[in-house]
Amino acid sequence: MTSTRHDKVTATPAALDLLAQIVADHGPVLFHQSGGCCDGSSPMCYGQGDFLIGDQDVQMGEIGGMPFYISKSQFQAWQHTDLIIDVVEGRGGMFSLDNGRERRFLTRSTICVPPAAGQG
Repeated sequence: MTSTRHDKVTATPAALDLLAQIVADHGPVLFHQSGGCCDGSSPMCYGQGDFLIGDQDVQMGEIGGMPFYISKSQFQAWQHTDLIIDVVEGRGGMFSLDNGRERRFLTRSTICVPPAAGQG
């Protein structure tokens, strides 16, 4: 597993509220940004230990004290992007712990300008 952590993810108050409810029900969780066609921009929420983080996953940061991962290939494309985890009405991904709560996590983003060569 990649040990480098990038502080590139934040959460809205609504997302932190939903996360607190899920943690109260299920204990510590982790997020993995979906890269599949079906869940689109949905961050998937799993109980820690229920989803295996691999060598090709990168930790983007934490929200509410819970780790947030993305695949290395997605990280390469999104490395100059700050992710903002929000909540919208609807159902979460089939195996995500936000499913069945009529609210789901959603990833929004802000593109950052990379530093010029030789700077930062």
